[in-house]
Amino acid sequence: MAIINKKVWLGYFDDLVSGKKKFELRLNDFEVHEGDTLVLQEWNQNTKEYTGRQIEKKVTYVLKTKDNNFFSPEDIEKYGYQAISLE
Repeated sequence: MAIINKKVWLGYFDDLVSGKKKFELRLNDFEVHEGDTLVLQEWNQNTKEYTGRQIEKKVTYVLKTKDNNFFSPEDIEKYGYQAISLE
């Protein structure tokens, strides 16, 4: 089980802390697996500095899309992605 540190922008961090936001949408530019721990550190995107707040979240599911052809490139360009949180 790995511990992975990542930045989280202002606002999104508060939603993670409150439990409202129950997902992370990230580029697949690092290895992450079920059971790993994400240490999410609040990042002020305006000042380019960490705020000092952080939260740890256990990874329960990872969906990688690079090798899946769910959507056409044209539809992705037109509509983009959305992540949907479920309870």
